[in-house]
Parts: sequence; structure tokens; C-alpha cells
Amino acid sequence: MKNTLSILAVVLMCIALTSSKQQVTIFVIGDSTAANKSGFKKSPERGWGMVLQGCYDARIRVDNHAVNGQSSKSFIDDGRWQKVIDQVKPGDYVFIQFGHNDEKPNPKRHTDPGSTFDDNLRKFCRETLAKGGHPVLFNAVVRRNFMRKVDSSVEDESLRSVKYGDEEVNSDTLIDTHGAYLIPPKTVAAELGVPFVDANRITHDIEQGMGIEGSRKLHMWLKPGEVASIPDGRKDNTHYNIYGARVVANALAEEIAKQVPALRKYVIHYDFVVSALGKGNYLTLQEAVDAAPIGKKTTVLVLDGKWEKPTVPQGKKVRFKKFPDVVIR
Repeated sequence: MKNTLSILAVVLMCIALTSSKQQVTIFVIGDSTAANKSGFKKSPERGWGMVLQGCYDARIRVDNHAVNGQSSKSFIDDGRWQKVIDQVKPGDYVFIQFGHNDEKPNPKRHTDPGSTFDDNLRKFCRETLAKGGHPVLFNAVVRRNFMRKVDSSVEDESLRSVKYGDEEVNSDTLIDTHGAYLIPPKTVAAELGVPFVDANRITHDIEQGMGIEGSRKLHMWLKPGEVASIPDGRKDNTHYNIYGARVVANALAEEIAKQVPALRKYVIHYDFVVSALGKGNYLTLQEAVDAAPIGKKTTVLVLDGKWEKPTVPQGKKVRFKKFPDVVIR
């Protein structure tokens, strides 16, 4: 009997070890456009990396280390990169996206394209490869900018700017703000033979397609009083709200699958994602159920937490998909 139990224990341990090996970790490093947001219970601001877990099945674990205000330089200098690379295991992925803050003049963050910016990207990639991991380089997501620079000598006021609702614009086409900082991720990827994701093109096409007014829906554009924690409102053309972060994350997951075919089998697009940690588009199960349309099949992914079974009104066809540690009583 003891021998039988011992053998069973060994078998169960092997199964557990095999199961754990099957889970692949995607580490995300970058700036505020990808970052987790600590104030998620009071503010709708989200980074695309914060909601990326909702684009994959349970065989993928997204570990997001992107932080507001970080550049490729400060991410290294502040010791954040060392904490990430110490955790990378063979077969893991590191998604690398910087540029927004590398552009800024602050000497603690500034890098130069074609020089220090490239060197930092090489460092991330080479050290990931040395650990048996897979680096994936991204360029910066687009800023929502419909204002082109106009020479001060131009007398025609309509060429300077026109009022579009409560916004000043002078172009119906997005104007680039990143310049040469978009180039190094692509060139370093080609140099080292690692995948490159053109996040700038992806997000440009999304925002341009939605137009001047529609693209505001992706960002932290809030009217005064719309969100209690931001009483004066906000017109933010860089950072995403819940909807925008999920749109971008899902689009990037599709493009990543093209550039990294090994990840294609893990990609799933759910109707709604519930996370008590703000990693979905709803914080509670009941909110997701309430939002589900009547008569249409709705798949809800539940990422984390222990939940009471929600009340599902008659006529709503809601199906729940759970990650392994989720409990719905």
C-alpha cells in the first residue's frame, strides 16, 4: 500500500511539474501606454499590457512590468530590467516597447535614436536570448495628434487650427510625433533576427479609421464630472481608457501572432473580461452579465478572484470561461 501511495505521489508530482512547464510567461516592459494602473477602481485609465492577459488562454501568463514615465534608459538604471531578466526562463517571451519617454529631454530618461536607444534595445534582446527567452520588439503606439506644425508666418487662420467640437485641430490625418524613435526597434530586430511588431502602424490605422471624434473614445477624454476621481475632466491623447486598451491589446495580439506564429494557438478574443484587479473591462461578474445583450451568446472570461454566482436574467445567453484559480460559487 505504501509503495502504491509513493508511486502515486511521484506520478502526481510529475504531472504537476509537466503542467507548470506548459505555461509560458510573457513579460511586458515599457512605459505608461502599456502599464498597470494602481488607481483602476476609481479611474478608467488602462495600459494595453494591463489587459493583455484577456487576449490569451490560461497556458499564457502575462507579467506586466511596464511603468508610467519609464524610458529604456530609466528602466535599466532604476533596476527594473534586472528584476525582469532574473525571472526569465527558457521559452518565455519579453515584449519590449519604449520610445515615448526616450524622446523627452530629461537626462534621466533621454536616449538618442541610432545610438543609446538602439544600445538599450540590444541589451534587452541579447540578455533575453542568453536566458533562452524570446525577445519581441515593438515601436511606440501612436499619439492621437491631429495638429500639424504651421509656420508662424502663415496668415490663413484656418490653416493654423479649426474648432472641432471642443478640440483645436488643423488636419484630418494623424500627425506623427515620434519621428526617428520609431526606427530603432525595427532595425535592431532585423540586426538580431528577432520579431518586430509595428505597434505604431497598428494603432495609427485604428485611430485614423475612427476619425477625429471617434478616436477620442480610445483615450482618457473625460467631461467634467464624468468620473468622480477626475472632477475637472481630462483631454489626454496618449493614454487609453478601458475600451481603448482592450481594442489595442486585441489588435496587437493578432499582429503578434503573425510575427510570432508559436503564440497563435494561445490567442482568444472574448466578448467580456472580468478581473477584480482591473485587467478586464469589468470589475465584477454581475457588471458583465448586466452588460450582456439579450438573445446573443456572450462569452465572459473570468481572470481572477472568488465570486458569488451572478444573477443572469432570462433571455441572456452568458457563458463563463475561468482561469484555473477562479472560483464561482
